[in-house]
Amino acid sequence: MAPAGSFESLQAAIDNGADSVYFGVEQLNMRAKSSINFTLDDLPEIAARCQQAGVKTYLTLNTIIYDHDLSIIKTLVNRAKEAGIDAIIASDQAVINYAFSQGVEVHISTQLNITNIETVKFYSHFADVMVLSRELSLRQVKQICDAIKREDIRGPKGELIKIEIFGHGALCMAVSGKCYLSLHTQNSSANRGACVQNCRRTYKVIDLEDGHELEIDNEYIMSPKDLCTLDFLDQVIDTGVQVLKIEGRARAPEYVATVTRTYSEAIEAYYAGDYTAEKVAQWMGELEKVYNRGFWSGYYLGQKLGEWTDSPGSRATRKKIYLGKGIHYFPKQQVAHFRLESQSVAVGDEILITGPTTGVIETRIESLRVDDAEVKEARRGQEFTMPLAKKIRPSDKIYKYVPA
Repeated sequence: MAPAGSFESLQAAIDNGADSVYFGVEQLNMRAKSSINFTLDDLPEIAARCQQAGVKTYLTLNTIIYDHDLSIIKTLVNRAKEAGIDAIIASDQAVINYAFSQGVEVHISTQLNITNIETVKFYSHFADVMVLSRELSLRQVKQICDAIKREDIRGPKGELIKIEIFGHGALCMAVSGKCYLSLHTQNSSANRGACVQNCRRTYKVIDLEDGHELEIDNEYIMSPKDLCTLDFLDQVIDTGVQVLKIEGRARAPEYVATVTRTYSEAIEAYYAGDYTAEKVAQWMGELEKVYNRGFWSGYYLGQKLGEWTDSPGSRATRKKIYLGKGIHYFPKQQVAHFRLESQSVAVGDEILITGPTTGVIETRIESLRVDDAEVKEARRGQEFTMPLAKKIRPSDKIYKYVPA
């Protein structure tokens, strides 16, 4: 399951092996502030694109809900149903109950902190899929998956309950993301999708008795590294979980493309009997190219304490630099035409192209032409063409990758 915070990311997920996508609409989702989010009017196009590709669509409605939100959640659920969205991801019982009453499939969010089989039984009256607490070990996850089969626990559709866990992406320092630090300091509730990410900042610890400041080896003492399960994905699959969720609705389209493709390849390799240490090393190298705070295994392998990052931002091994926009695509010749608005671009450069319909294209420039003449480099202000097998659209953005 891949995240989608924009049409660029949605298309990137579809093109890179996602079986399902999850996304927010305007408000009442846990990325209401940090992600662009879609509008209600986008729902039919999201559903149509994904249905055509055989990809399931899940709308996140997973914040806490107050009385004045009740009319809004009904509107969101109703519009999702009309558009053909496959399910609602919810944590508040008001959303769960209303979606269920309207015949809309419900998935339980990690915000509900499911940690045992009895809670699974309780919510099986309403939901077909449940995201377990992020703090469980793989052993505990397997116990729940085994118990579902052993006790034949089924959801409203009559099928065995499916278990979903987070497999990759940012982690919150709080239990299953239920943090109150942002609300306490900025009156901006993380549980309403408005986290200001206080935990990613540096802090000093001062003794109020005598004023002494304690030395802290790691400055970012509340900012966990990113979760990564790729190097023990075989153990994850062996637990019996059926959905592996990638965090990142606020991330760039190339992040969605790279992480989705990498995990898709790894899962296919596992089932083909070709999940090897050499391939894992290659996949990890790909993951390191996009946004990350460093990687750790979360609590799945039994660690008692978190692993904290030692830097405020990304450790990605490369970054993108904006170059310009697309002008036209010549399908017979398979040639793309661009206007270079900044920097320069040369043969051999790795480039990224993104657009709402195009999604993500990553390639290396094999040849360039400026004013119908073959050149080694194009400069700012020039228009250039290059061979490209996949169609681009006017105003698609083009970037150059450089070492970070």
